[in-house]
Amino acid sequence: MSIVAISRGTFSGGEAVATRVAEILGYSCLGREENLDAATKRYRVSPESFGAAMEKRPSFWERMVGERAAYLSIVRATLCELSGGDNLVYHGYLGHRLLPGISHVIGVRVIADREFRAQAAIQQQHLAHDKAIAYVERVDKERQEWTRFLFGVDWNDSQLYSLVLNLSRLDLESASQLVANLARRDEFKATAESLKAMQNLTLQSRVESVLATDFRTRDTEMEVSAADGVVAITGTTRWPEVEQAIPVVVRRVAGVTEVHSHVHAHMRKAG
Repeated sequence: MSIVAISRGTFSGGEAVATRVAEILGYSCLGREENLDAATKRYRVSPESFGAAMEKRPSFWERMVGERAAYLSIVRATLCELSGGDNLVYHGYLGHRLLPGISHVIGVRVIADREFRAQAAIQQQHLAHDKAIAYVERVDKERQEWTRFLFGVDWNDSQLYSLVLNLSRLDLESASQLVANLARRDEFKATAESLKAMQNLTLQSRVESVLATDFRTRDTEMEVSAADGVVAITGTTRWPEVEQAIPVVVRRVAGVTEVHSHVHAHMRKAG
């Protein structure tokens, strides 16, 4: 019982590995695009703006720090909810960084050399060879910038992962069996403690998402923690109405049993 998060580059074969690993283990399989689609429906955000925002380069996000935090919370909350806690294979960009502090999450990176990926692009998108190479390099650069800005890491750093697989050297079945064997090991099996941590992260993310999308609280920067149904919120606001609305908004989140709001209004002095 674990969560396998496969980080995949364009045409690297990561989606195929994820699908096969899920078949071997009998796990559900979820892609980044499916998670984003579910997120827009669950939290009622515009699919167009949400999808565009999750693909924009850092120059866009630097102007929209609050929106970045809101969207990340929504993506994390949806992933937590769809995972059910364990028994999931997720494929996307640095999916394991969306689930920090969960010991039964396995980060796997699937890579392949440029020619392998160019041939895949040629077959699937019917590109000329030089255009296929250019496409792979451009998308790689954009995603590397995106993940560095979002998570503060270089997704090419092998130390971020439990396992790195090169599909230029391994066939699909061999690579998939290696991942499945790792998922079966005791050190990556879910425990009572790691499942509790997952529950707390799920609740925290739900609360962050609701606060970020409710018209009464969405423009206020807050920090949220959750443990066993008890939610604590800290931050400041210029508006007393926000301070009063926070407990009302949070109490309607499923799983919340108690709210401790330490968000206080500080009115700006005139002059």
